[in-house]
Amino acid sequence: MPDRPPAQPRHPWRARQALIAVPVVLIVLISALDIATGPDIHLGPLLVVAPAVAAAFRGPRATALIAVLAIAAQVVIGVVLGGVGTANHIAQLCTLVVLCVFLVVFRSSYERREQALSRARWIADVAQKVLLRPLPPRIGPLRIAALYVAAEAEARIGGDLYAAVRAPGGTRVLIGDVRGKGLTAVGDAALLLGAFRAAAHRHPPLARLVAHLQNTVFWDATELTSDPEAGEGFVTAAVLDIPDDEPVVRLVSCGHPPPLLLHHGTVTPLEVTDPALPLGVSGHLTEKDYQPETFRYEEGGLLLLYTDGVVETRDEQGAFYPLAERLAQWNDTDPARLVGRVHDDLLAHAGGALDDDVALVAIERRDHRYAPADDRQAVLP
Repeated sequence: MPDRPPAQPRHPWRARQALIAVPVVLIVLISALDIATGPDIHLGPLLVVAPAVAAAFRGPRATALIAVLAIAAQVVIGVVLGGVGTANHIAQLCTLVVLCVFLVVFRSSYERREQALSRARWIADVAQKVLLRPLPPRIGPLRIAALYVAAEAEARIGGDLYAAVRAPGGTRVLIGDVRGKGLTAVGDAALLLGAFRAAAHRHPPLARLVAHLQNTVFWDATELTSDPEAGEGFVTAAVLDIPDDEPVVRLVSCGHPPPLLLHHGTVTPLEVTDPALPLGVSGHLTEKDYQPETFRYEEGGLLLLYTDGVVETRDEQGAFYPLAERLAQWNDTDPARLVGRVHDDLLAHAGGALDDDVALVAIERRDHRYAPADDRQAVLP
């Protein structure tokens, strides 16, 4: 039988309710021990442990309730032992009140921070889905899978990007890596993706499309911003044209790592002979400045596009991740399975944490005769 995920508690809220008994039991035990040991040993200050435990897993209201019970228990101890009016008992009581108030305020602040962080994560998730639209599993005669992982903690988006656009008779694919990090990189990625999606579906010649992307990035960096460092920005990118009825792929590489082609157990880097400069480096260019190169891409072949965060990931000894060697060993041609396998192996190579953003796009070519008759469900606008 197939493995099943571990069973989840049927009523997790009951478990949370049961945990509230822990600080209550602590209050009862500490109070009983303090009373049993007599007036010479003072265990009352330990009552602050109860609201501290409550603050670890419950909200400010539950923490305040436990704090009130702890303060009440301190008063009861003083009454039973006959020292309720002594300076020592009053000092203990005041100290307990101050600490309890601090714990309630701390838990309340923590709760607000968690809510704000949760909203920020939600906004980041929405922004990622808008910026990096999920690629459909099928685009014409192609099966496709993609993955994006941001290196920064709590981040969802960054400077790596990819997109696929269905055009008459073929599919256009873009993968790129924006120089830098932060909001500037995200803005540059959004600009490039918007320009690509707006132009690629019209199916201009590949060289003209790349020139349009180059001029868009350069124009934005030099004309639309007052940031003195904006002009230093650029984007490495690979732009591909995959026709439906020809077993080829046409590629323009703008300083980007070469795609890897897996076919019959062989891994071949698609290295262009004359790579172009990264987008945004040069001034105004035309399609004459770009020369697409054509590579054989037959049925059953799988293209893996990636950003430099993959091949520049190091292990503890400083060795780079051997992507091509791994692909040759696995000989896996299912796009989704391959992308997931590379991701897991990359994390293991890096020791569980990545130092750079990572983007992966795997594309398997199928026989175009079996492509859906209606591609509308497989088109990315």
